[in-house]
Amino acid sequence: MQPGLVIFDCDGVLVDTERMVNASLAEIVSELGYPITGPECQRRFMGRTLENVKEMVEQLTGSKLSEDWPDQVRTRDLEVFKAGVPAIRGVSKVLDDLDARQVPYCVGSSGKYAKMRTTLGSSGLLPRLEGKLYSAEDCAQGKPAPDVFLLAAKSMGFAPESCVVIEDSLPGVQAAKAAGMAVFAFVEDPSCDREALARAGATLFEDMSELPALLFSKS
Repeated sequence: MQPGLVIFDCDGVLVDTERMVNASLAEIVSELGYPITGPECQRRFMGRTLENVKEMVEQLTGSKLSEDWPDQVRTRDLEVFKAGVPAIRGVSKVLDDLDARQVPYCVGSSGKYAKMRTTLGSSGLLPRLEGKLYSAEDCAQGKPAPDVFLLAAKSMGFAPESCVVIEDSLPGVQAAKAAGMAVFAFVEDPSCDREALARAGATLFEDMSELPALLFSKS
């Protein structure tokens, strides 16, 4: 059956930011006395809110971080993004295909609105998505809780079971499944834990050009 609504994660699905932000985060965490690489940060923290990451980093380092630590990281990320953020290769054609089929789509992200508008703006995708952005900033809990996807579905006027989520992180896949939604996991990045994503219930794909056929294979 044709999906009623397609909900895209933002980082790593629409815009190629994951390697950038995790390299920066690795520097921050390493400076706290816990040496870590960008790919390891990606495996540990990908898809989570920075508030959740703060708690995890405190456990790893044994240090109590300031309450504004997440905002400090966000400010540093915004500086990194000034160099330019590319769109994920092929994602514009996916949006073209959805437009041609008159299938609505939106974004459900752990990131705050300011970050989404910065990265999507830099990539050139924002005009297509403005007014259809939903953030865990407006939810009681971030991924892997289903809140942001349920918010997106309700706001766009669709029942959860009619929605399909496009994700690249384990917390994101878990959130989609908890929301009662089908989920496809984009695994182009070598840092993705493919086995964990599949075990969590996602259908995996490696290239954005594959997505339309997956979404509409039974239509």
